[in-house]
Amino acid sequence: MKPTMKYHQLFLTIVLCLIGKMVSAQPYDFQNTKLKDDKRVELFLQHLTLDEKMQWLSPMLGSPRLGIPITSCYEGLHGLALGGPSRNNGVKTVDGKEVPNDLPTTIFPQAYGMGCTWDRSLIQRIGQIEAEEVRWYAQGNIARRKGLIVFAPNADLARDPRWGRTEESYGEDPYLVGQLAVAMVKGLQGDDVRYWKTAALMKHFLANSNEDGRDSTSSNFDERLFREYYSYPFYKGITEGGSRAFMASYNSWNGIPMAVHPCLNEITRNEWGNNGIICTDGGAYAMLVNAHHYYPDLPSAAAGVVKAGTSQFLDRYQPYMKEAVEKGMVTEADIDKVIKGNIYVALKLGLLDDKCPYTEIGKDSTAMPPYEREDVKQFVREVTAKSIVLLKNEGQTLPISNKVKKIAVVGPYADKIVYDWYSGTAPYENTILKAMQEAGRERGIEILYAPDNQFGRAEDLAKQADMVLVCTGNHPYGTDRTWKVCPVPSDGREANDRHSLQLPDEDEIRRLYSINPNTVLVLVSSFPYAINWSNANLPAILHVTHCSQEQGHGVADVLFGKVNPAGRTNQTWVRDILDLPHMMDYDIRNGRTYMYFEGQPLYPFGYGLSYTRFEYGEAKIMKQDKQKVYVSVPVKNAGSCDGDEVVQLYVSYPESQVEHPKRQLKAFERVTIPAGENLDVVLAVDKADLTYWSPEAHAFIPEMGRIHFEIGASSADIRTGTDYKLPSLK
Repeated sequence: MKPTMKYHQLFLTIVLCLIGKMVSAQPYDFQNTKLKDDKRVELFLQHLTLDEKMQWLSPMLGSPRLGIPITSCYEGLHGLALGGPSRNNGVKTVDGKEVPNDLPTTIFPQAYGMGCTWDRSLIQRIGQIEAEEVRWYAQGNIARRKGLIVFAPNADLARDPRWGRTEESYGEDPYLVGQLAVAMVKGLQGDDVRYWKTAALMKHFLANSNEDGRDSTSSNFDERLFREYYSYPFYKGITEGGSRAFMASYNSWNGIPMAVHPCLNEITRNEWGNNGIICTDGGAYAMLVNAHHYYPDLPSAAAGVVKAGTSQFLDRYQPYMKEAVEKGMVTEADIDKVIKGNIYVALKLGLLDDKCPYTEIGKDSTAMPPYEREDVKQFVREVTAKSIVLLKNEGQTLPISNKVKKIAVVGPYADKIVYDWYSGTAPYENTILKAMQEAGRERGIEILYAPDNQFGRAEDLAKQADMVLVCTGNHPYGTDRTWKVCPVPSDGREANDRHSLQLPDEDEIRRLYSINPNTVLVLVSSFPYAINWSNANLPAILHVTHCSQEQGHGVADVLFGKVNPAGRTNQTWVRDILDLPHMMDYDIRNGRTYMYFEGQPLYPFGYGLSYTRFEYGEAKIMKQDKQKVYVSVPVKNAGSCDGDEVVQLYVSYPESQVEHPKRQLKAFERVTIPAGENLDVVLAVDKADLTYWSPEAHAFIPEMGRIHFEIGASSADIRTGTDYKLPSLK
């Protein structure tokens, strides 16, 4: 070959390479951000082969061939979960046994505890912090699995305290849960007008609040309860929060499995506007065949899932979906229809574009990880303290006075933070004992400690101490990592309902109290207990949930009065398990929740004590517009210390010809009021919530009779009220 020809060929090669690079650098048509989202989704779909379309039915969203990176999903109920429990020494342990290590993330109190804050802004900021960590890991070089879809919030309703997954719920009331779900969705997704920071995928649609037999049982109730109770938080999460993703539950509703229920298309997509993801729960696809026996085989089930509007499988589905396509059970057009929602979510996450406002998070390897920031740690401490419910405080036992010089801290959760089934790994752990020792050094108080009463050691400390602090409750995963095993009947978790409401350590508490009557119970638990003896005898009781990395500081801050407690119960605490209907009775009108319970609760819904006292003035209708009615009530802090009050507005319908609950929460505000000061608290009532579902009209109908607004400190502590009547529709 002559040198001239050689150089010409080299030149040609260079030119072709440059042209290739120029061509490849040109954006695809679906990357034109001037187009509407729906159009971009349609254009992207046209680039996919049938095999690629079937791949988009998985939780691994992306198309590397088209330059779209793969993104997956993370659990995120109360902090990003990249794996299971760990210790601060870098070695992950479960009940003392070493298991493979994990990556640290900020861990907040369980969702049940988050619900006890009754604080929308707090929940929204939790979502913001979690979303920052999701992006930080997903776009950095540390985590192997990359995910921008977060399985949170849990919009399920805790209709029964025996439900094993009560810990995952914000509470029993649809309005409270709906408000907090909306706040969490907004926090996770961010406030950019075009892109989401993460995608909030709500769990578990719908009415799956029994674990025993959940793979094949049916939750049976009418459409009015569907609209007004069970689906309401999901409806709000979609229409108000902006979530475009949720997970279908394992159970059936009125005999049809939720993964293939017609309401997925007819209501959640067509009425509510969920044009995003609907996914099966893990294992739910196969359960359609082997548990529900709804389909004869897996190809039939695959076709049924897609035709029902479910767009994502969390199971191995590919060979059965391919067989379903080959046999004509499902068409490519059927697949196109559902995966458009998955593509839409990817678009909103910025995956179809070169960059979005959140693209650079995690790229700087020298930057401080979000979970190491001091403001984040202090915020977790604040959240934990705000989640604590003071259930009893006789004779001003709390806050701990200067007269107390020696405290015995005892119990299994005094020096242990136990993570639940969906928890991530905290970067550090501040236990109750550590925080009490820290506070004790500052105040000159001696802290004694015994993990249990073996050999009578807790009793020996009780004799020496001025106060005994008993830290006990449930184990979040039943003290046994074996699936479907909870050795203690009052424990519960996923796949295990509770079969007792009795606190196992209450006899030990009685012994300690007989020695030292100044015994305080710190109930560390994921759900209520029927602690009748403790409530009747102990001078003080407070409740905190598991998991928070700042559990100790949160508890100590309340015990010593650094924080005035204002957490509120988000569920009715019954006195006896016999107060509850049959576990599978999903008609809450048969005595469930504060709305229909006819007994005398141990602690009513919305209840919680304070170190100060609040006085309520006369409630008045302040103003109204097309959407809301604004009710004003003056509240005075009549005590000697600053504090938060959770002002709650309930409605009843004294003139209605339609059956309603005796009262329903329709507005609330958590407000801070300095000692001795007054605050006019404004409660906004959505007029759309002053309606009832009419099966005949297939619509929500305004209640045109007199509506009574009841305002107070709990569902059983109404202080003031006023009447209202919706304007005539004429």
